[in-house]
Amino acid sequence: MSTMSFRLPDELADTLENLAKATGRTKSFLALDALKEYLARESWQIADLQRAVEEADAGDFATDTEVASVMRKWKTNAQ
Repeated sequence: MSTMSFRLPDELADTLENLAKATGRTKSFLALDALKEYLARESWQIADLQRAVEEADAGDFATDTEVASVMRKWKTNAQ
């Protein structure tokens, strides 16, 4: 396990302290949990964007017919 230190703005540190007291968790637990969630979400988004770029680079685009079909679906659902 690695150790990392960083500065927190006072407002964020106070919020973390209050949440730790309210939940009976440590500040370290809450910070690590928040960081895990953030990294998981960002990793998923980056991977999805990279796949989309690879598809675009390969020329894998929706046809005009496919786009029109999706647009009709959204238009119908919006009414």
